[in-house]
Amino acid sequence: MRWLDVLRRAAARTRLVVVAALVLLSVLPGAWAGRALADVPPAPNVGAQAGRLAWPLTPRPKVTRFFEPPATVYGPGHRGVDLEAAAGQQVLAADMGVVIFAGEVGGHGVVAVDHDGGLRTTYLPVTPGVATGDQVYRGQPLGTVAAGHPGCPTATCLHWGARKGEEYIDPLALVGVPGRVRLKPWADPP
Repeated sequence: MRWLDVLRRAAARTRLVVVAALVLLSVLPGAWAGRALADVPPAPNVGAQAGRLAWPLTPRPKVTRFFEPPATVYGPGHRGVDLEAAAGQQVLAADMGVVIFAGEVGGHGVVAVDHDGGLRTTYLPVTPGVATGDQVYRGQPLGTVAAGHPGCPTATCLHWGARKGEEYIDPLALVGVPGRVRLKPWADPP
């Protein structure tokens, strides 16, 4: 009977630790909600970023347009982020992977890289400096930013996208920087 009590206490302590960890994980990301993007300290260099991905430009760029997920597969949205850049600035691989496309689409240079875990990143408009099939490492130059990204509010922007399988995701979430939070009503007003 004593062993049963010992096992019950150990199970209760384990549940308590798991619950505490889950609470911390759910609370800590919320600490970012009140901070402006400009308040987030810049990464010391592209290779030292703590997130899953590194920034594709250095120094860390200003975000000129945020990710806006489409409501439907073919619906409108912004399937990436636009980053302020200079024409000719080096575009860096956000993580190690394999280049699956380097060429033109619709008159704009594009580089796409497959990463471990079903993640794919895209960069445009760029003048590619890599070829399809090349293995790249985190921070390796992929090419240079080209002018001509439609809708860019500054002289030149890099559009940086990310997909996990078939779902477009916010690349800023993968570098540890929150995107914009949009609150929507639960139901139609009365």
